[in-house]
Amino acid sequence: MKDEGIERFGGTKDIAETHKFDQAKLEEYALAHVEGFQGPLEVRQFKGGQSNPTYQLITPNKKYVMRRKPPGKLLPSAHAVDREYKVITALGSTGFPVPRTYCMCEDESITGTIFYIMDMVEGRILWDPQLPDIPREGRHAVFDAKIKTLAQLHNTDYKAIGLEDFGKPGDYFARQISRWTKQYQLSETQQIDSMNKLIDWLPGNIPGNDEVSIVHGDYRLDNMVLHPTEPKVSAVLDWELSTLGHPLGDFTYHLMQWYMPNDAGSTNTLLGCDFSALNIPDKDAYTRAYCEHTGRDGIENMDYYIAYNMFRLAGILQGIVGRVRDGTASNAHAAAMADRVKPLSDMGWEFAQKAGAV
Repeated sequence: MKDEGIERFGGTKDIAETHKFDQAKLEEYALAHVEGFQGPLEVRQFKGGQSNPTYQLITPNKKYVMRRKPPGKLLPSAHAVDREYKVITALGSTGFPVPRTYCMCEDESITGTIFYIMDMVEGRILWDPQLPDIPREGRHAVFDAKIKTLAQLHNTDYKAIGLEDFGKPGDYFARQISRWTKQYQLSETQQIDSMNKLIDWLPGNIPGNDEVSIVHGDYRLDNMVLHPTEPKVSAVLDWELSTLGHPLGDFTYHLMQWYMPNDAGSTNTLLGCDFSALNIPDKDAYTRAYCEHTGRDGIENMDYYIAYNMFRLAGILQGIVGRVRDGTASNAHAAAMADRVKPLSDMGWEFAQKAGAV
């Protein structure tokens, strides 16, 4: 059984017409700013990267990756490739699994928008969390590697690596709810009653245990490169949504894979799986593993966190829908996201009711 996500979103393609740029200018820039770079340069575009167009830079000696801000009308604070570069570079100094970065270019005359260049890390990018392409006996170890890596991120001393100013410490949920409410409303294409209820209820019911760590913001299986043969995370990718925030917001977003329904399309999840047969941890076992790696006794207010993350994901997807409307979406399948916004909002409101909403 081949992982369909690889076919739909993995690999490269010819550069989309709306994302083309002067490749000769990029090659000249890379020769001057990327250590060891040698031409000639060939450029391909990755099929994934719904938010920031991502390119494979192929040279005779090695491959690199370029992430750039998309052209056109953009939402406020979105597509922050400069923030991605900053956090990847800082984490790389600690041995955390991220690609090596080379340069951040804010000169828009090179490609039309700002961009950065990093190593391309070879390995496996998997899309189906049930891991159909991995033998049963090897699956649990992949989940162990994923959760240890997330715990390593949350345990990192952000001040010690120069990220004190990477976000506002404290009040993470309030700020995120405000951000995604605004971005949802700017991108709104339909009235969804459950989403409006979440927007009203979530800000006044935030749990009181405030903590601060680096958060990835979109930590999931297909945003990491696994070692070619070992159950080991070689690189965590796509740091656009990273900031200083609450680690439990980050972990419970990752845990959404166990709560969301399959949509028979672009999203495969773990809801309703036979975990024993698959040799994959259920959500309770996975939560215990996270707690063990981060020194926690457990996690309270789980229903609130799941409601919040359903709302947040609905907001993210609505932003993609809005970019389809505005002509700036960079993934051919982005229009399909529209069908997922209401089910996520409805499920979020169900968890909000479990948490006490009326």
